[in-house]
This record gives sequence, C-alpha cells and structure tokens, in this order.
Amino acid sequence: MKYFLLFFLVCSFSIVSAQKHSIPSLKQNDTVLKKIGLKPKGIKSSKKGDTLGVTIKDYKIITHARDTTYLDTTLTIKKEYSYNYLRKDDFELMPFANVGQPYNKLGVNFNRATLYPSLGAKAKHFNYAEVEDIKYYNVATPMTDLFFKTTFEQGQLLDAMLTFNTSRRLNFSIGFKGFRSLGKYQINQAESGNFKMTTNYTSPNYRYFLRAHIAAQDIKTEENGGLSNAELQFESRDPNFRDRGRLDVLFTNANNKVLGKRYYLDHKYKLLRKRKDSSRIEKTSLAIGHQFNYETKYYQFAQVAKNDFFGDAVLPGIDDKASLKTMYNEANVQFYNATLGMLQGNISLYNYNYYFNSLFITDAQTIPYQLKGEEISLGGTYQKEIGGFNVDADIKYTLIGDLTGQSINASAGYSFDSNNKINFGFHSSSRMPDYNFLLYQSEYINYNWLNTDFKKERVNNLNFKFTSKKWGDVEADITTLGNYTFFKVDPDAEFVEGAENANIRPFQEDKSVNHLKIKYSKEIKVGKFALNNTLMYQNVAQSNDVLNVPSLVTRNTIYFSSDVFEKAMFIQTGVTFKYFSSYNMDAYNPLIGEFYIQNNEEFGAYPLLDFFINAKVQQTRIYLKAEHFNSLFSKTNNFYAAPNYPYRDFVIRFGLVWNFFS
Repeated sequence: MKYFLLFFLVCSFSIVSAQKHSIPSLKQNDTVLKKIGLKPKGIKSSKKGDTLGVTIKDYKIITHARDTTYLDTTLTIKKEYSYNYLRKDDFELMPFANVGQPYNKLGVNFNRATLYPSLGAKAKHFNYAEVEDIKYYNVATPMTDLFFKTTFEQGQLLDAMLTFNTSRRLNFSIGFKGFRSLGKYQINQAESGNFKMTTNYTSPNYRYFLRAHIAAQDIKTEENGGLSNAELQFESRDPNFRDRGRLDVLFTNANNKVLGKRYYLDHKYKLLRKRKDSSRIEKTSLAIGHQFNYETKYYQFAQVAKNDFFGDAVLPGIDDKASLKTMYNEANVQFYNATLGMLQGNISLYNYNYYFNSLFITDAQTIPYQLKGEEISLGGTYQKEIGGFNVDADIKYTLIGDLTGQSINASAGYSFDSNNKINFGFHSSSRMPDYNFLLYQSEYINYNWLNTDFKKERVNNLNFKFTSKKWGDVEADITTLGNYTFFKVDPDAEFVEGAENANIRPFQEDKSVNHLKIKYSKEIKVGKFALNNTLMYQNVAQSNDVLNVPSLVTRNTIYFSSDVFEKAMFIQTGVTFKYFSSYNMDAYNPLIGEFYIQNNEEFGAYPLLDFFINAKVQQTRIYLKAEHFNSLFSKTNNFYAAPNYPYRDFVIRFGLVWNFFS
C-alpha cells in the first residue's frame, strides 16, 4: 500500500507543479475556464468584440424531468460516495465481488417511473440507462467529462463524454461507458458497453423545442452459480484459499447478457406565445407536442452443458432468450400561464411484443411464445410555483389494454429559505408485473410458465422530505403493496440434493405488505475535520416473509479536508464505516437474472471499512481508496453479498475524473 501512496503523491505533486501558477486567484464558487481565455461573468475584455467571461455555471445539465443543474467540478464527500461503477450513491445497495455484477438490496423504493412492465432480469439492469436516466446538455463551449477507475484483474472502467454545440441553441453530446473486469473468482468476468448520443435544440424564435437520444447498451457476465463449498473454503480463512481463484464454484460454463437499443424523440411547438411587456419572460403560451420511443431488448442465458443445479433440461446445451420490442407514441397539448401555471393533457399509444423463439408443449399444457398487444392511455400534468411553494401532479389512466391500470403522482413543497425546504409526495399505481413473471420459456423444464391468473400489482406510497443545512436531511416513506410479485422456491416441490435452484418460480402475495423507511443524513464539521452520517431504518409488516430488508443501515465517514501546495491542490482523506443488521438476504439466480426470496439463512451484521485519499487540481479529481481493509484482520470471513456470493476482499483501487474545456 505504501507504494501506491507514494505513487499517488508523486503524480499529484507533478500536476501541481505544472499547474499551480495558472490557477486564478478567484473564489472557488466562481471558477473560470482558463483554457478558453475568458473572464468571469460581468467582466468584459479590453478588446472590442471579445466574448464575455464564462463560468462553470454556463455548462448546464438537463434531466429527463427538465430539472437543470450545472457541471460541478468541486471535490466533496458526496463525490466520493458516487465515485463507483454506477456513478451514483450506492448506500442502499450491496455490490457483489466483481464490478458489473448484480447489487443486492439494502433498501427499496417502489415508486414506478413508467406505467408499463419491463422485460425483467432486474438484477442485470443496474447499469442499464433507461429513458429517465439520459441527460441533455447546454454548454458555452465544448466540454469533455472523463471518468477512469481500476477494476479487479485484467481490465479498467472508462466513462467518456463529449458535449458541444454548433450554436447557442443546438447542443450535442456523445458518450461511451465501457469496462472489463476478470474478477478474483473462477468464471467471474464481466464487461459492458453503453453508447449514448443526445441532441438538444431550440429555434431562434423560441417556438420549437427538440431533444432526442440514441442509446445502444450491452452487459455481459460470466456466471458460476456461487461457491459450492463456502463454509470450508471461504469462511474458514484457510491460507490455501487466499487465492480466490482456487475456490470451487457450482459451474464453469454459463454466461448471461442484456442487449438493448433505443431511439427517443421529444419535441413541441408553441402555437401561441406572449411575453410579459418587452422582456423575455413568458406570460402565456399554448403548445402541441409529441413523444416517440422505440426500443428493442433481449435477455439471454447460455450454458454449454446443462447442470443439475437447475433441474432437468430438454437439450444438453442451454440457450434461453427472451426478447421485447416496444414503441411508445404520445401526443400532448400544453397550456402555460404565469398566474395559473402549466397544464398538459396527453393521449398515448403503447405497442409491445414480448416473445421467445418457439412453443413449449407438455402433456399438461402448452406455453405460448408471445405476449403482444397495445395500450391506449389518457394523462395529464400540472405544475405551479407560487413564491416558495411548488405543486406538481401527474396522472395516467389506461382506456384500452390489459397490462396497465393507472398511475398518480403528486407533490407539494415549500422553501422557507435557501437552507430549509420541505416536500410531501404521493404515488399510486396499478400495473401487471414484469413480463418474465407472466411468461417464460427455458430449456430447463421447470423454468417454463404462463401465469394468466396474476393480478395487477398495486403500490400506494406517501413520502416526506425535509432538507436543512443546520438540522440535516430527513426522508420518510410509507408504502402499501397489493399483489406483490416475487420469485422463490416452490414450497410444494420435492427437494433434491444438488438441485437447489430447480424449482424457482414466480408467486404473488394475496395479502397486503406494508413497508416503512426513514432515512436521516447530517454532516458535522469542526475546523478541517468533518463527520458525515447517514442512518436508515426500515420495518416491514407482512403476513408471510416475502419482502426481506435489513432493519438498520448506517454509513459514517470521518474525514479531513485542506488546501495544500499554496492552495494549488485540495485534498480529502478519511475512513468510511458501513454496517447493516443481519437479515434473510435475497439469493441470486443467474438463469433468469433475478433475486429470489430465501428465509433459511441470515447474513449481515459485519462492518465494511474503506480508507480514501482524494485530491482536486483545477478541474481534475484524483481518487485512491483501500476498500474493505478490515477484512485483512477479521477472524472469520462472514461478508456476503448474497448466499454463496462473497463480498469483495481488501483491494486498492484508484482513478480520476477529468473535465476538459475548449
């Protein structure tokens, strides 16, 4: 470890030596892009016709919900939490040993972003960018965001994005996130490629608006089924098995894959547009709009030779493939008034085709190869801000179709001042479970089903959030689930030794399940030291054990921050402690790419300790972390991400995030 620290300091000093005299003597919040030779806003150049200065706030990031933020090049503890494969805070997730593998759940959120079911294989979709995950850009000059991080044996993780414009109103971005990691265990390699291209356009008269994206994504993982003798080889800390590649796994000939392509368009035209007086502030407008989304996706599980672990099979080799094609069209009319707010009405058509390549015929039944149809829905949205108050509402109701029912989202918030905000929300939805719960085909005999008796899942949620720089952030969610759908071992099936996953099937709970989640976050600072705390409590009221989550999850980070090298570098270093109480952790099934309920073993109640040193030089953030270093001196290996799937051992990883401006 000392050599990594020495390398880190030498590289950091070299960067500082090269850049420390070029750093502007301005406040941190008014960062100037020196590379383009511009000055801060409001300061004109001495040469006539030169462009006004550009700050980092002129590099805007627009979400699918049209929330606008700007590029943040600061180094904070939140950046440390999101410096990972998903590039977001994974507090409520438990990662597997290798990058790109599934995440087990430590916390749950049942609010649905869309009205329609998904393909399934949810354990394989953590890194799959949905429509709601795509971001659009409005930048002053070309900007590049480069993310790099080491992985586990023979591979790297790179996420590169370039955004640029041809004019002030036409912006483009192109990005690719790719990685490969061999992993420490046998048959554990993972790799993926995520390509995204976006455009964002506004006409010169501000009447026509367009945003669109293309996404092509694939996620591939070798599957070994987990350890076959974890108690003897892993938990015993036998020195003969310190090399994790020597541990026995259940099989060595399987892999699964998710591949998807999507084309998305959202545009509108303002038929009526009145400004307030002579300013650019809009008083009243009437617009028509259209949304289009076409996506093809498939999930595939392949195995060179069948394995008794999944039961009997029709053929000696396994090649299961579930495909989904969807097309969504929405026409809408939007009315805006500065006094009344924004009101939109829409009608949408959703076409779906979920299919396999053949029929599955047995003496008892015939499993069809396809679910195909269309859904027609009506909807509306309303938004209004009055002083510190804001109100948002969204409703959709299905007129024609069997998959969906309705979806209602409503929220109201109030900002007391810039430091204190409160928000109340409500979510209610009704729709069928994901397609793989309704229909599935496999060359393993017991993995074929058609569930025509499944009912629509119902979700009703009340949520509350209070944000305060002084008192901290509090979030509370109360959720009631009806017809909750899940996978588990069929209790009526005969148990066969060596075939533990031979009878995994989907089930629906006919009784209500109630879930309570309360999360509190607060940072305490004393001089250059800080203690960042996040605590989450969960409680589930249920007649049967169908939803298992830990009652307590905590993460506490104590760290030190300071400027060094004549304020040319800013560093943060500290230790993060994460812990969750023991519970019946869900098990992972690689054949269907899903987690399933198990109530035989409890896992958890072990600490995870990480040591980190991070640094910032201009727009470059450098990261070095010793992950799970307490595993070096723990008495037993009891750290699991799922039954038979250990969490990662001690490892040192490093990388950077670098922004370039032209």
